[in-house]
Amino acid sequence: MLLTEKLKDKNIILASQSPRRRELLAGLEIEFSTISLDIDESFDRDFYKANKITEYLSAKKANAYIDLKPNDIIITSDTTVWANNESLEKPENREDAYRMIKALSNTTHSVYTSVTLKSTEKEVTFTAETKVKFAELSDEEIYFYIDQYKPFDKAGAYGIQEWIGYIGVESLEGSYFNVMGLPVHQLYKELQKF
Repeated sequence: MLLTEKLKDKNIILASQSPRRRELLAGLEIEFSTISLDIDESFDRDFYKANKITEYLSAKKANAYIDLKPNDIIITSDTTVWANNESLEKPENREDAYRMIKALSNTTHSVYTSVTLKSTEKEVTFTAETKVKFAELSDEEIYFYIDQYKPFDKAGAYGIQEWIGYIGVESLEGSYFNVMGLPVHQLYKELQKF
């Protein structure tokens, strides 16, 4: 059964402000609405590492939504860039973005995205990992990207679908869409089972 048929009586709610996540979910050809959740995204950095960060925050977002009705399925997610044993989230300013991209230059890092599906009856969280290898980037290239694309709303201070992805990404292992913020192939399968 196609997912559109399976979900025809469900109210799918994407809790995200990300235009990329909205675009990716729309690519699955399912009807959905969007909401914004304003939650505290802090976490214990000594306790949570790598994919445990995104799993914790994705579930926290889902559980912050208290208006679930019987036919609702809410989708929440969180993405982090994990490099050199550090979580690179959204940069605070130009220098922070430079620091992050410089740390990614000429190395391989992991991008983790966790997604939580929640209804009144059940909840499931799953995670995708993609390994991304960056070429060596010059300071001129890094600052050009930051000044032209202003990646302050992106984990790790970069969008793979933008100029820096064209010139900087040498290879990846895993889902390209996961790096954009939503592992849609996995989400499709999980919604089929949900």
